[in-house]
Amino acid sequence: MRIPPRAARIGAAAAVLSALLAGGTVSATTANASVVSATSVVSATSVVSAASVGSICHSTLPPQADDTLALIAKGGPYPYSQDGTVFSNREGVLPSQSSGYYHEYTVVTPGAPTRGTRRIVTGERSQEDYYTSDHYETFDLIDFDC
Repeated sequence: MRIPPRAARIGAAAAVLSALLAGGTVSATTANASVVSATSVVSATSVVSAASVGSICHSTLPPQADDTLALIAKGGPYPYSQDGTVFSNREGVLPSQSSGYYHEYTVVTPGAPTRGTRRIVTGERSQEDYYTSDHYETFDLIDFDC
């Protein structure tokens, strides 16, 4: 299975682990937290809230998610006109970011008469990829290392 180029970038979890291994400090806030920081390593805006976002192994995603990730890496063309548009995070599940930070893409559901409920939402600056199978109710950060 081909791993999209975006997967080669270091994610927030790897950066936090690096900080720990290098002797840096790591702190996390609780409850409604949306920030975890590693001193001098990870900016607060590039880290995912452990309280609101889970993680999912790339290998467990439906095969259509790989098709979508490949299209994202190529820059399209996309099967739906909504693909690549700004995702505004109105639900507030993903970490708060400025407008235009997130973009959404359809993960095709075979046999569905509409776009279905599966999406990949990307974050621009730190190149994170999130998967939702329930139309934005929950998100999982895609872990390309498993």
